[in-house]
Amino acid sequence: MTQVFNLLKLTFVIVPIVAGADKFANLLTQWEQYVNPSIAGILPFSAATFMAIVGAIEIAAGIIVLKKPEIGGYIVAGWLTVIALNFLIGFDYVDLAVRDLVMAISAFSMAKLSKIVAPVNHEPA
Repeated sequence: MTQVFNLLKLTFVIVPIVAGADKFANLLTQWEQYVNPSIAGILPFSAATFMAIVGAIEIAAGIIVLKKPEIGGYIVAGWLTVIALNFLIGFDYVDLAVRDLVMAISAFSMAKLSKIVAPVNHEPA
């Protein structure tokens, strides 16, 4: 179980940090395309600025998973669920919504596993 936990933790440290950092560089994709038009229309700033804020939040979430996976897992799970709901509201990018929901379940599972595995990992030698 420790190996599964460590793999999930590594995933939810790296992926949010990389995706968050890319919100500033747009190397992986043009992130603004994923902002629901109805949400973009009510923002007091551009979609690019919104995605930069999203990127900062994702980087913070990855760092929280690194330091406190029992909390960070729930944060990432919630965040991914909100993103999936954003996709489903407009029925755009349904494939990405499904992927994000699966990742949310994985992040939630990591948080649950951290309560079982993490205390074992932190026992004094």
